[in-house]
Amino acid sequence: MTRHEDAAGVRIRRTTPFDAALFAALHQSCFATGEQSHQQRAWDEAAMAQFIAGPSTLCLLATVGAEDAQPAGFLIARAAGDEAELLTIGVVADLRKRGVGRALLRHAAEALKSSGIRALFLEVDETNATALALYRQLGAEAVGRRPGYYEDGGDAAVLRLDLQS
Repeated sequence: MTRHEDAAGVRIRRTTPFDAALFAALHQSCFATGEQSHQQRAWDEAAMAQFIAGPSTLCLLATVGAEDAQPAGFLIARAAGDEAELLTIGVVADLRKRGVGRALLRHAAEALKSSGIRALFLEVDETNATALALYRQLGAEAVGRRPGYYEDGGDAAVLRLDLQS
């Protein structure tokens, strides 16, 4: 199991099938806080197990603290050819704005790049200024828009992060 720790003490590791229940609980808690303007339906343990087992899927878990650390966030990306799409990323509400999301994205970009992926695409609520700022700080550029993307009719910005430059 590959582990990575950044300067802020955020540990990142790839998930195992044993993490499916934890991933489902994290997904539910991260998107139930109301901070996102468009709520995302929680994915259950079976869905998470499928993502984790998928050969073209990258699933990362972030923790903070000691070795028996507190789960802090997660990321799921799926590759197709030489491109990947960020399917979801979430950070536990009381650990936001501490570099967890940035650490997850940086680790994912490194892992995807090392496996030959040239670009990572991200769809984000156009009103989510925090996420848009993070993605842009990492070098993502707007490449499109998806009107009515969310169940409530909200629009999504489509961004591309070049991994090969």
